[in-house]
Amino acid sequence: MHVVVAGASGFLGSALSRHLVRAGHRVTALVRRPPSSADQSQWDPYAGEVDQSLVDSADAVVNLAGTPTMGNPHSARWAKALEHSRVTTTGVLATAVARAQEHGRGPAFVAGNGISWYGSQGDRPLEESAPSVGDAFLTEVTRVWEQAAAPAVEAGARVAVLRTAPVLDRQSPPLRQLALSAKLGLATRIGDGRQYFPVISRRDWVGGVTHVLATEVSGPVNLCCPTTPTNGEFTKALADAVHRPAFLFVPAPVVKVGAGRMAPEVLGSIRGVPAALADAGYEFRDQDVRDVLATGLRSAD
Repeated sequence: MHVVVAGASGFLGSALSRHLVRAGHRVTALVRRPPSSADQSQWDPYAGEVDQSLVDSADAVVNLAGTPTMGNPHSARWAKALEHSRVTTTGVLATAVARAQEHGRGPAFVAGNGISWYGSQGDRPLEESAPSVGDAFLTEVTRVWEQAAAPAVEAGARVAVLRTAPVLDRQSPPLRQLALSAKLGLATRIGDGRQYFPVISRRDWVGGVTHVLATEVSGPVNLCCPTTPTNGEFTKALADAVHRPAFLFVPAPVVKVGAGRMAPEVLGSIRGVPAALADAGYEFRDQDVRDVLATGLRSAD
């Protein structure tokens, strides 16, 4: 299988690329600079430029490009860049995948996205068929992000949209910062702690995306562990994992001030259910938050 990956140097893209190469697949990374090896191809998404012949020849195109989600939630520049980078890269690749359909059998398109698409829905289990509600910042971003994949869908390509929950690994936020705080005895419940907080281990994220590539899965795909914890359960599990107490909490009004436009994401409740992967036969290695934390804290691939 030949897979073209945008965002291949990032936390998730590098892990996916390594896994695919180890499995005997060919990976071509899209890069913004002149290529330094045969497994790279230069593109400029903001100029709408990508090697069409490369896309035509691929079995799948995966888009994981975008500016970091972690940033200053009070910054309008950060917010604009977060949305623009995701929508632009998705649109350019979706258009190239659509053109490839005209040239023959085109590739599948696997488009990164976020589980914030659902918006806060309390304790309702949210499979992929659930609606999107509310006007939280990330919820609105994920809607236009998903819409950017429309050219590939309309051209008849197989398109899978990765509604990804926070991926927990000590090498990357948010777990890197949260684990440090917990080790200092500062594991902190947010609000009343009853809001659901979907998470996934990096190895299950990679395994789930690989399963999508290898099968005929299309449409939205929830990437979260099968049993979604509440914030209170997550906080207790993290404190237990580092052998420290968990007795602190931050009142919701304080979060609303400090987290700015990201406050609805922190206080909202998304009880994700990875139904599409389960239906496609994927077997999760990390079933719940304690499994995810154990794996993440030892940084297992």
